[in-house]
Amino acid sequence: MASSMAARGEQARQRLLAAALELAPERGWSAVSTRVLAERAGVTPSVVHYHFASVQAVLVEAVLGAMRGVLAEFEAAFERARTPEEVVDAVLGSVEGYTGTDPLSLVFLEAYLAATRDEALRRGIGELVDGLRARLADRLGGWGVPDAGAAAAVLVAAVDGLLLHRALSPGGIPAAAAVLRRMTAAGA
Repeated sequence: MASSMAARGEQARQRLLAAALELAPERGWSAVSTRVLAERAGVTPSVVHYHFASVQAVLVEAVLGAMRGVLAEFEAAFERARTPEEVVDAVLGSVEGYTGTDPLSLVFLEAYLAATRDEALRRGIGELVDGLRARLADRLGGWGVPDAGAAAAVLVAAVDGLLLHRALSPGGIPAAAAVLRRMTAAGA
């Protein structure tokens, strides 16, 4: 009996996290309330606070989990690359499915904005991004890319910027790949 109660509790928790990822881009981060979150997840408002300290805590955990998943795909793409140029192509290719206006892009944009006001969220996103940059810098440095740390930082920031610009200009920035390839060329 206890295990079925634990399983139901975990299912409710997962529904709350999924609902948070749906609601943040739909309504905006700060417009997600306990009542709205509970309603979307199909639970009572008291269940929200049973599993999480606050609605903000649900949003933070949900978005950091989603970011970890996207970063794992991102890293898998650059780990398959055999040259710095292939890293650029792989990294840019790994985000092709994001339009800048799709729900996941929007929830990340909401989270970045919310991180300007929430230290725990800023720290969580920062740790993910710092780790990604370090692993990418190691990969680029192994090929002799000069100042691999700076190149990795710019490449990661460029991807975020390109996604943001996709929402504004769906055609993207055609020359971005060529510029990023030159920046990461060994011996550049």
